[in-house]
Amino acid sequence: MTQQEKTSQVSGFYKLSIKKRIEFVKQFAGLNQEETKLFASALDEATADRMIENVLGTFELPLGIAVNFKINGKEYLIPMATEESSVVAAASNAAKIARLHGGFTTESTEPLMIGQMQLLNAPDVVQAAEEILSNKDKLLGLANAQDKILVNLGGGAKDLEVRILDSPLGKMIVTHLIVDVRDAMGANAVNTMCEALAPLIEELTGGKIRLKILSNLADKRLVRARAVFDKEKLGGDKVVDAFLQSYTLAVIDPYRAATHNKGIMNGIDSLIIATGNDFRAIEAGAHCYAARDGCYTSLTKYYKDKNGDLVGEIELPMAVGIVGGASSMHPKAKLSKRILGIKSAQELGEIVAALGLAQNFAAVYALSTVGIQKGHMSLHAKNIAVMAGATGNLIDKVADQLVKENKIKLDRAKELVAQFT
Repeated sequence: MTQQEKTSQVSGFYKLSIKKRIEFVKQFAGLNQEETKLFASALDEATADRMIENVLGTFELPLGIAVNFKINGKEYLIPMATEESSVVAAASNAAKIARLHGGFTTESTEPLMIGQMQLLNAPDVVQAAEEILSNKDKLLGLANAQDKILVNLGGGAKDLEVRILDSPLGKMIVTHLIVDVRDAMGANAVNTMCEALAPLIEELTGGKIRLKILSNLADKRLVRARAVFDKEKLGGDKVVDAFLQSYTLAVIDPYRAATHNKGIMNGIDSLIIATGNDFRAIEAGAHCYAARDGCYTSLTKYYKDKNGDLVGEIELPMAVGIVGGASSMHPKAKLSKRILGIKSAQELGEIVAALGLAQNFAAVYALSTVGIQKGHMSLHAKNIAVMAGATGNLIDKVADQLVKENKIKLDRAKELVAQFT
């Protein structure tokens, strides 16, 4: 498959056998035979034992591919590791609709992470804050001495910020060390720098440093994605209006916003896991960012453009890496990065944002029209069939009948298994 022929737009990808799906991905991503074999392999115990402590074995999740994605004019197949039915299909369908207006456009800020140093018991907090800022160059120099490789790559400590906070313990100072972590997530580099600066800050201020750790509210490392969804493809003006009415509840009500944003994370987490990144950190940063103005709200924004088409946008922190950690150790994480064809952590972050927007659009679109259960439960019927004891071709036969009857229940599935066998 040449660069000109490469496209992620596939009709009926879900109808192909697993073997044929793998062959398509192999051709798209230029995988070799050894890489292709990884789809069927598990994480080996020796690698797992180096990743965490007290290892007994491994725990597998299904790894699927979202198709149809065009982001900034480039074609992507997106690996998604998830246990939830309908997520991959929904993202693929949203991407297909977005292609009608060129797909997704994205942008991101520099990969700046924040390290926090908590200073207690300073004799004079105002003077202490001034001392820290007046010695900024010295402190940045000491921080950068901890990671010459990062500095040589164009990253490293770039700035300091000082905040004076009231607390039940009295006033405390929190110093933010701003670090450009390049293509890493950055936790280890930032934490090392903060620990190195602590003694000097104590000496300068006469206070005591307690916490020295990275913040997962990476609000200086933002990604944004945007797409236009054609009103005629959606079903016309009334459907667009219904979509916007449904979306508005997530803007004004945290009870709805929590579920709305969870739908975003259905897509985001699946790609974060597939690439060996820290989905807990991404979750924490995203939800905190959703409450940055004092009220928890939607991470996405939707509105009509001048043609009446639906425009969707998303902005959130995105502390992802393509070097270090599980991203560089887990064979399938490395394989997922190969499939994506990414060259930087910023590119990965922008793909993640586009996927999150696609996932959210698909969920709200379903809720605004046929309801979330129609597509979700159709796929869930297969799980129910398996739970009822169906195997092989019987799984689809039982699932199809459950959907036809609109009775996707375990007791009915067991009756059908008995009936068909």
